[in-house]
Amino acid sequence: MPTQTIEALVEGGKASAAPPLGPALGPLGINVGQIVAEINKKTALFSGMQVPIKVHVDTATKDFSVTVGTPPASALVKKEAGIEKGSSNPLMDKVADLRIEQIIKIAKMKDTQLLGKGLKSKIKEILGTCNSMGILVEGKPAVDVVKMVNEGSFAEEIRTEKTELTAAELKELETERKKLAEEIERRREEFLAKAKAIIEAMAGKPRGEIKAKLVEAAVPTKIIDELLPAATAAAPGEAGKPGAAPGAAQPAAAEKKEEKGKK
Repeated sequence: MPTQTIEALVEGGKASAAPPLGPALGPLGINVGQIVAEINKKTALFSGMQVPIKVHVDTATKDFSVTVGTPPASALVKKEAGIEKGSSNPLMDKVADLRIEQIIKIAKMKDTQLLGKGLKSKIKEILGTCNSMGILVEGKPAVDVVKMVNEGSFAEEIRTEKTELTAAELKELETERKKLAEEIERRREEFLAKAKAIIEAMAGKPRGEIKAKLVEAAVPTKIIDELLPAATAAAPGEAGKPGAAPGAAQPAAAEKKEEKGKK
């Protein structure tokens, strides 16, 4: 039987018979309103997000089916957390806190695209994503929450597939996110001060030796790279000036020293 597929990008839960769907589905002689209702039902959880959908229509029987694509789990986690990116140092820096209801919501969004056979298993997959992004769940490291789920915690929320939070709970999460951001900035300032003191104390020593001392002091790699750029050949006339890479050669001085040694 001939089947035609219509692809479109719609806002979650807000598809309509207006373009692009209406003009594409109308000529097929099917109930556009019925299809739109099915699309909105399947994309309701993606409110505020653009979702790719496909409508498969049997042009002979007018039967149809709707399939919904989903963004990566990490993108859904970031949207729920209200952040633009995960932590660059997830073991130390936590960038947001989510509730178990939000994890359930994301697991349901991804549904068939996850490996787990049941909702509980899919929830643990999303928790794994949170762990790698430096996102807390219920105020705890996500890896600890996986253990809690295994031990039966949140059984009622999982059984009822609870996904909604109150306005007060959402406000609490926003306050916590700001607090976590302030803690990250405070730690960054502490590491910057420590690193600058080490670099100043070791001025003139080889870059590798300075870097080893910074690593020993547990200064994050990102800050080391920021304060101690990789050594590069200095441009003519630049060697020895402020900002030159530690250990950069000074050609003119070296030549004079060599000439003096020959005399």
